Amino acid sequence: MAYVLGIDIGGTCTSAAISRLVGPSWSRPEIVTLGPQSPVVPSVVHVSPTGSLTVGDPSQDGPLVDGSRIARGFMRRVGDDVPLVVAGETCKPQTLAAVLAMWVFERIVAQEGVDPAHIVLTHPASWGPYRKQLLHEALWEIGLTNVTLLAGPVTAAESHSFHGFTGRTLGVYTLGGTSFATSVVRRTQPAGFEVLGCQEGVDPLGGADFDEALTSHVRAAIGRQLGAGQLDDPRVRLALFGLRGECARAKERLTAATETDVRVYPPQGPTEVPITRAQFEEMIRPALQLTVDTLDRTIRSVGLRPEQLDGILLVGGSARIPLVAELVAASFRAPVAVEADPQVTVAAGAALAACQILSLASRPRHDPNWRRQPAPIEYSADDASKAPQERSDHGEDEQSEPPPRPPVKITPLNLPRMRSAPRLVPGRNFKAF
Repeated sequence: MAYVLGIDIGGTCTSAAISRLVGPSWSRPEIVTLGPQSPVVPSVVHVSPTGSLTVGDPSQDGPLVDGSRIARGFMRRVGDDVPLVVAGETCKPQTLAAVLAMWVFERIVAQEGVDPAHIVLTHPASWGPYRKQLLHEALWEIGLTNVTLLAGPVTAAESHSFHGFTGRTLGVYTLGGTSFATSVVRRTQPAGFEVLGCQEGVDPLGGADFDEALTSHVRAAIGRQLGAGQLDDPRVRLALFGLRGECARAKERLTAATETDVRVYPPQGPTEVPITRAQFEEMIRPALQLTVDTLDRTIRSVGLRPEQLDGILLVGGSARIPLVAELVAASFRAPVAVEADPQVTVAAGAALAACQILSLASRPRHDPNWRRQPAPIEYSADDASKAPQERSDHGEDEQSEPPPRPPVKITPLNLPRMRSAPRLVPGRNFKAF
């Protein structure tokens, strides 16, 4: 059965969704399980001492992991002339992003038994043609040629539209694990959305910062229970190694419960620290209020007043925090929506956008609605078979040529071969962590 694939490589996690062709129409997007028991997998690539490449974060399983062999946060580094150093070798960020996209592709093909008819891969709304060109070339080199790049807020709006949003302008508030951004998108004809404006947080902000705040609070409470000097005991420090993970899980529980406990097991005996939602919200309220103010500035920067928005959509894993919706709703008149799992909203919308791309590409050219206004397709159907360097973007004011940069000699990282991707370097195994 024909299907399309949407992939979202976020700063913290990667998710994917597919939509199947059922008769003349496409089915609702299905979220793919990428992790062992989760729809998402960490956006982390790890090179083991034996040379095998894994997707996932091994540092979550123990303290004795060589951090120099782990690469993370590479999507936001695309376009940076300074390469990442992984296992002592330099590597372009877009190459790592392409490898992760290929890993998702291989996993889906193994499940479905056939390649997808089209792939949509999301990117930050602030990217211009230069960064998109770099990623397209990396995807092309690794063997992913049937890919359209779309801004994350655009695909998020596609998902919101699928769930009943009928308005024209939409504010998209994105709060992930390590990043924050606000955007305003507008519906276009014959289909899709376009980005009117966006702003990203100057300083990294996300769920990881909230985890850290909660961890500091719990650590201080444990110190008062055990005695401050006990925290320097190596046995106690080892027992507290997983404290951050426990606090992250406690944060997730507080999205539904009003109170929970964080349990640790030092040598002195099990210890519990009670946490209420009110306590947690007091820790993060100042930072969240700054994000709401940023959304207001983004709306005004595109010539709109906040009351002119038809809706606001909350996206990202940290958008589950009840205080986020509370603060946004208190500051804006527009209806505020958050899907059941906001962490996969962008991926689901990417699959829906892929359906639209194929539908528009097959529409007869004599149709009066054909490309009356820019749709969320960066390359026309006639250009679909061309290499990235032969393409040109449509509907953007930025120049497609990269800005002048000083010459930098970069030695590419020798990446491992996947059994069904002969373009990768042989000699290593590629597996999910």
